[in-house]
Amino acid sequence: MSDSKKIQERFLYKIWANQSFNRTLISNGVKIQVLDPGIENKVQEGPDFRNSRIKIGNITFKGDVEIDNFQSDWHQHGHNFNKRYNKVILHVVFKEDPLHQYVISRDGRKIHTLGIGAFVDSEIRTAIQNAILKEKEERLSDLKCSGIAPSLEKSIKYKMVEELGIARFRKKCDRMLYRLKEIVFLKELNLKEPVVKYDFDEKISLRNFTYNDFKDKSIWEQLFYESIFEALGYTNNKEIMKRLAISISQEMLKQLPEDDNLLLKLESVFFNIAGLINISQKSPDENSSIYARSLFENWEGIKSNYDGIIFNKTHWHFAKLRPHNFPTIRIAGGVRIIKKLFFDNMIENIFTKFEKITELNKVIKYLRGQFIVKAEGYWKGHYIFGETSKTKINYFVGISRADDIIVNILLPISAIYFELFGKNDLSKKVFNLYLFYRQRSDNQLVNKISNSLELNNSSDKSVMHQGMIELYRNYCTKDKCLKCEIGKQVFN
Repeated sequence: MSDSKKIQERFLYKIWANQSFNRTLISNGVKIQVLDPGIENKVQEGPDFRNSRIKIGNITFKGDVEIDNFQSDWHQHGHNFNKRYNKVILHVVFKEDPLHQYVISRDGRKIHTLGIGAFVDSEIRTAIQNAILKEKEERLSDLKCSGIAPSLEKSIKYKMVEELGIARFRKKCDRMLYRLKEIVFLKELNLKEPVVKYDFDEKISLRNFTYNDFKDKSIWEQLFYESIFEALGYTNNKEIMKRLAISISQEMLKQLPEDDNLLLKLESVFFNIAGLINISQKSPDENSSIYARSLFENWEGIKSNYDGIIFNKTHWHFAKLRPHNFPTIRIAGGVRIIKKLFFDNMIENIFTKFEKITELNKVIKYLRGQFIVKAEGYWKGHYIFGETSKTKINYFVGISRADDIIVNILLPISAIYFELFGKNDLSKKVFNLYLFYRQRSDNQLVNKISNSLELNNSSDKSVMHQGMIELYRNYCTKDKCLKCEIGKQVFN
């Protein structure tokens, strides 16, 4: 099994709990003896094993153990900012990173990292691989009702999936509204993110928010900003992309001079803070050296305005991704959208178009034009720094990802914006646009469900597309067949 392949952490929990190792544990020359693996934490938020006793070198420690796939997960999951992880005595990963021997807790303590992959019997490694493949097959297999659901009247299936699509949209609106309220609190308290997990639930539920709480344009820009970057990260990089956006404040970006070099300065900020530039590495591509050095030199004049963390390349996932989905390309696309957001009044323009354009098709055309980003400059011919791509890149953000951003981010935010400001007719217009929208997205899961239910001509409608995802995640994967209106019909 490839050590770089991400495996389900529960398999690692099992290995750790049973101490299924074939020889003495050694990490970076230090002997590690597990006196007690601890008790698996299945209830509370925090480290995966509690009350462990581990001898590292000549010192015996008692505390918690955190288990991740990769060394970078410690930062990506925010453990270094969470006080719940201050008692961790060992960070366990599958494959050890020789360049990073430890992680840092919130209170600044170094925590040893142990890679256990090299100490696992080949039989167990094979069992893990087989379990992963089996789980993938089950996840993508036909629905349990696929053999009999086609006999059910199509209108019944269509109605349920559509209702689930509507429910999913409302959930997205609720999540966006809650995050907006969090941003209001953070701004009032003058807190900088990322911070140790805060608990605003009670304050938010008790506070009577008014029109004035949401008048500040910057809170809406922040909501768009971090949501768009998260979406551009896809599954593998969405957390780190969102953290990057939260770390780089809009206040800092808005201080950049609006001149001909604005785009280059924005790229300089994002690529340097992301930790993806390495100008010391000699490149066979002269253009790479010039471009990377230009980003570095621009950053030298900007970095005094930044007091946050600097990420590094280990935080980012490149393996198993199509080159078009590399974080470098997505950051390049995100920077261009952010330029529109912070310097070209993107939000105001979009909301104005909702008011002025009556034909939904024309609204869709306009919105796509805002989020489709054509490739240009250095990244039109590169996927990573220093290596020329074999094929030219046409789009940083294509129509499929643009549609995902519009359906999952823009429309929910727009709906709550108009509702909060008493423009119910426009909020209804946004909802009708969601029902009308047909997104160009090739989703393997949606295609599978569509085929199983024989609703093949419906999945391109956004409400049906989203409804099928909701059906799968909240019913099919949880064996709630008899709570599903389709299941009730075919299994009774």
